[in-house]
Amino acid sequence: MNKLDIKILFDKQADFGDKDIVVAGWVKSVRDSKTFGFINLNDGSSFNGVQIVFHADKITNFNEVAKLNIGSSIIVYGKVLLTPNNKQPLEIIANKVEIISATDDTYPIQKKRQTVEFLRSVAYLRPRTNLYSAIFRVRSEMTFAIHKFFYERGYVYVHTPILTSSDCEGGSDLFKVTTQDIYGKCNTNKENNACFKPVDELFGKSVYLTPTGQLEGESLALALGKVYTFGPTFRAENSNTTRHANEFWMIEPEIAFTDLDDLMNIQEDMFKYLIKYLFEHCADEVEFFNNFVDTSLKSRLENVMSSKFSKLSYTEAIDILVKNNNKFSYPVKWGSDIQTEHERYLAETTFNGPVFVTDYPKEIKAFYMKQNADNKTVRACDLLMPGIGEVTGGSQREDDYNKLVNRIKEMGLNEQDYWWYLNLRKYGSVEHSGFGMGFERFLMYITGVSNIRDVSLFPRTPKNCEF
Repeated sequence: MNKLDIKILFDKQADFGDKDIVVAGWVKSVRDSKTFGFINLNDGSSFNGVQIVFHADKITNFNEVAKLNIGSSIIVYGKVLLTPNNKQPLEIIANKVEIISATDDTYPIQKKRQTVEFLRSVAYLRPRTNLYSAIFRVRSEMTFAIHKFFYERGYVYVHTPILTSSDCEGGSDLFKVTTQDIYGKCNTNKENNACFKPVDELFGKSVYLTPTGQLEGESLALALGKVYTFGPTFRAENSNTTRHANEFWMIEPEIAFTDLDDLMNIQEDMFKYLIKYLFEHCADEVEFFNNFVDTSLKSRLENVMSSKFSKLSYTEAIDILVKNNNKFSYPVKWGSDIQTEHERYLAETTFNGPVFVTDYPKEIKAFYMKQNADNKTVRACDLLMPGIGEVTGGSQREDDYNKLVNRIKEMGLNEQDYWWYLNLRKYGSVEHSGFGMGFERFLMYITGVSNIRDVSLFPRTPKNCEF
């Protein structure tokens, strides 16, 4: 069987006029009369399905085909009829319909529109709906676009470890990885309030699922110049917000000989590139999201492409927010972290566009960020976007050995856990910077989808690891 993708059929429709082809997919709808009927068939390659016309005098199993339920899988052999003046630019006149697997009335996804909450409970089937098939095609396209962006600019793609013995963020909740029988042994041996010691572990120490590939990325950047990693990361926080997941993907570039200003320019360039790519390669999906998910999506994304990203310091941002504290659930002051409501106020009300906030107090940022001369702030930058708030976080990395050692001690971290990271500052240290962007958070922004569970193929959140 030389099956043709429906996307190719639509993209090159003039090449297939009046030609015999074979398509296969899943039934989205069936309408029939006594002598003929219509099937909307989708194979996942395109947002739009193709219309199949089947006649009682042309196919031998007309009655069986007419009774097909949504979700049934079929193969159609037929001839392409171009209909440029109709809503559908083409249709397929079937001369044979082979039923592969017919669903019954227990199939969970029916014609009526179901809630996203229900569809999360059938995550193994939800990609068959318009919403999720569109989201996951966009996810695929954006994955390729990210790689393309960095490849065209000479970055080296690196694979950093998923297992780590240190916490880059200093205080994140981590998933521990162990070979020990923690349930059996812990229940029978509790002397010294410990079931086993780190030395008993496979690696001879405590090991965790990584929350970031940054530290290893820095090592590679200080040899290869420009690198990026794009892979799964993990946080064990018991958070049930719409923006947090326990497993998510991160894009993390690290660039040698680059300061904070250069880093912000790279992020602006990347965002505009990705959104332009989205409009060029996912036009049908964007139109669907704009019509049924967020009616302001297209205008917001177009605004990002045409805007010059604003910049202001954390201190300037706090001055703006303090004057409007009566509008917030969480009033701010200098030294406090900026919440999502504050981020959105700055991006949506104050600047009406993307904005970088820089130079945060060192007490609320990670140990590896370069200290400013005031010894109070660090060379950090968060990118805030209208509609969602923070989408990236980055910094110029501390390249001074002594300052980094002192900062590790100030934060109560174990210096020995970072011995190799410190040595990078002894052996050819240079100015360097990097940022991280949560891929799912980015997908939420470009689709208008408001919950991270709906842009993850199989979301991993508290009490949710079924599929």
